[in-house]
Amino acid sequence: MAVTMRDVAGHAGVSPKTVSNVMSGYPYIREETRRRVLASIDALGYQLNISARNLKSGRTGIIGLAVPELSLPYFAELADAVITAAEKHGLTVMIEQTGAVRERELAALARPRGHLVDGMLYSPLALGPDDSEQLRTQHPMVLLGERIFHSPVDHVMIDNVTGTRAAVQHLLDTGRRRIAVLGVHHGEKVGTAAIRYDAYATALADAGVRPIQKLAIPAGKWHRDTGAQAMETLLASGAKFDAVLGLNDTLALGALRVLIKRGIRVPDDVAVAGFDDIDEASYSTPSLTTVDPGRAQIATTAVELLVKRMNGDDSDHQEIVAKYELHVRESTTGR
Repeated sequence: MAVTMRDVAGHAGVSPKTVSNVMSGYPYIREETRRRVLASIDALGYQLNISARNLKSGRTGIIGLAVPELSLPYFAELADAVITAAEKHGLTVMIEQTGAVRERELAALARPRGHLVDGMLYSPLALGPDDSEQLRTQHPMVLLGERIFHSPVDHVMIDNVTGTRAAVQHLLDTGRRRIAVLGVHHGEKVGTAAIRYDAYATALADAGVRPIQKLAIPAGKWHRDTGAQAMETLLASGAKFDAVLGLNDTLALGALRVLIKRGIRVPDDVAVAGFDDIDEASYSTPSLTTVDPGRAQIATTAVELLVKRMNGDDSDHQEIVAKYELHVRESTTGR
């Protein structure tokens, strides 16, 4: 016979209502009780009847995730982490790509999706402070990513500033002084490129190293090919440099490919670092020093916040900055 919620309750020594609350992500449950219920669910192989629950609650059991593009490994890996976190709450994730285009990001907010999703995780790149009111939607929402404005919704953020500064300081600590940066968006005031570039320049200035404009190389979309092109541009300029910071890992990996192809030794001649700690960074040759922005924490925290809002929590909105970690690998220190 199929395992029931009552069976789980008996095994865990709690009431069926407590089991239901754990499965629904109800926030006000002791952590010890939650762990005991989840252990009983695993032990008995209980499977929630999502269709019956949704029919009773008026919910779909689906949350949305809007990201710029899944072709960028960071967002693909973020989506995977969100799906894993959502499954623990019995939720399915519907993914939408916005292409980091302002009109598409606004359309993702305006599109009537109340009958499709119970809440939404939203990672905008093109919106700015003037768009804050656009985030007041009818369904619960949690923002992901960049700290670009104080919004009327919960926001789980990457620590771009101190994470980037840590990468630059590491390069300085290895004796590098002419540190190039790839992925600059000249003229950008709000967004990842502006935040990380400003942090890079400030870290250099604080160390008494003057940022050199000709070592700041632009790149449109932050892909491997644009990173390679940016490195070709830097080499063709004849500018002297002893380190490179890619404003994300794919830029850094594209640059790394060009350096190796040209016979430039990494890290002996030029050290290379990135940002995002995508899976590929651990397996490139040499492996890439990079900043882990706390992707797993971002996904887990965002889903938990969203579930609370979906369950009627109307407390003050939170801004949570994920903890970063610098992973030092072969591209800056050798083997």
